[in-house]
Amino acid sequence: MAKKLKSAEDFMHHLYIHMNDVDHFVIFSGISLKQFLPALESVKNVLLLKHAYEDGSFNMHTQFDFVSSEEMQGFLKTEQDLKNDLCWIDFTTEKNVDTLTPLEQAELLYFSHKREPLTTPFIGKLQNRYAYYSSISDKMTKVYFRFIGDSELLVANLFNQMIKEKEGVGSFWRRKNKDNLPVMDPSTLRLYRPFVKEGALLSLYKLDKPSAHYGIEIRTLADYNFPDEVWDDLDELLKLSYDELIQIS
Repeated sequence: MAKKLKSAEDFMHHLYIHMNDVDHFVIFSGISLKQFLPALESVKNVLLLKHAYEDGSFNMHTQFDFVSSEEMQGFLKTEQDLKNDLCWIDFTTEKNVDTLTPLEQAELLYFSHKREPLTTPFIGKLQNRYAYYSSISDKMTKVYFRFIGDSELLVANLFNQMIKEKEGVGSFWRRKNKDNLPVMDPSTLRLYRPFVKEGALLSLYKLDKPSAHYGIEIRTLADYNFPDEVWDDLDELLKLSYDELIQIS
């Protein structure tokens, strides 16, 4: 049970997660592309299927724009200013993109329109691990994972980066030993998969005592079908007791 009532501002971050491990997708709310891509270093290049980005490269064979690894930083800097839906899949080399058949290209367009694959979101030629769709109006990001465990790696890396920034690692005045930082392991999150399969809110905050310890409150939200409704009700949800507490030390 929570010892004291906290408001939304007392937390470092709130993340809604709803996992469908059968179809290998996860719906997130509370994560941006700028947070997503750095948390998964396996993404090298992205093929843009729906976007408003104007500075990408162009593939003549598919007539899709794409962002190469060299262009990724510029893409991430601009992404927060884009107000349209964004859909992409990752790929290894442009040579592989040049081998896509008309049917495979049509299936990619179907995914960008319907937010779900016609057959599978994973194309062997591209060796993609992810198929990504985000909607600003719906406040949600839907990601298909070739390896569903990558979703827990993503969340662990996201929270670990936030802890690192909170502890001031890299700051000239507050430089700390990285070995002493609290770290969340993806295997820990895997233990709580039954909660996120129902739909859950994960709320990260720094514990008062002991120092350099953090907690993640987990609240199951099985009654929510639309992520944007979670943020409308956030203050009321935080008044409810959490179902589980993960301590990071």
